[in-house]
Amino acid sequence: MPSDPLVNDPSSSLVPHAVNVPVAFDSSGQLLLGVLHTPAGPGPHPIVVLLHGFPGNERNFDLAQVLSRAGYAAVVFHYRGSWGIGGTWTWSHVLEDAKRVVDAVRAADFVARHRLAPDRVAVVGHSLGGFAALRIAAADRDIAAVGSIAGFDLGAAAGAAAVDPEARAGYVAAFADSLLPLTGTSGEALVAEMEAAGDDWALARLAEPLADRPVLLVAGSRDDVAPTALHHEPLVAAYPMHSVAALEHAIFPTDHAFSDHRVALARTVLAFLNRHMRAAR
Repeated sequence: MPSDPLVNDPSSSLVPHAVNVPVAFDSSGQLLLGVLHTPAGPGPHPIVVLLHGFPGNERNFDLAQVLSRAGYAAVVFHYRGSWGIGGTWTWSHVLEDAKRVVDAVRAADFVARHRLAPDRVAVVGHSLGGFAALRIAAADRDIAAVGSIAGFDLGAAAGAAAVDPEARAGYVAAFADSLLPLTGTSGEALVAEMEAAGDDWALARLAEPLADRPVLLVAGSRDDVAPTALHHEPLVAAYPMHSVAALEHAIFPTDHAFSDHRVALARTVLAFLNRHMRAAR
């Protein structure tokens, strides 16, 4: 029976052995600190860049470990201005940092040092990370697959804030409540940046550039941070209109962090990647 990476460790006969190593990536002069979970075996291993949300309380290390046991090299890192990393936190910096990490893990020296497959890179993000994953994949056709977990659609939120002052005030307050691990920002500044981008950041607009890639969208029916009616269902409706043929989507009976569905989430993400990442495109 094949080994199940959710519950079984890799065979000790596989060499080189699995290893987790600290890594750092330059982004506009700031070092983004992270961890690379490298699988056992000679490789070359497909790569999954995991993007955490705002402010990063859930970093999805459990997914990284499962993916590593399944043969994927998984990267977890912090953005500028968060959790002691230098620089200032902005939504735009999150997008820039995510793009730079994806570029860095495909660089020849990094690939050679860690036994990686640069033509098999996926990006999977949670919440704000889901927003960033879809945005950078839409702009980079060499990203082989993309997944959004409880994705937070900043464009949709900006639209809601524009027509409802109470909703806008709610976003300002919610963002302000999460600033402790962040540097150089405020609830008002984050809402203003979201409003300035407006509909340009609406994730439904990405259907056409994502039509040639596998896309996974998963959400939680009890999510009160990124409610499905605003952040999930419009994407599920829009993407088939632009022939996103490899679209997969699901709603689980859980909250924003998938707190009681982490195993189901891991199985869903892993099955999606196994369908689309096992062989080079």
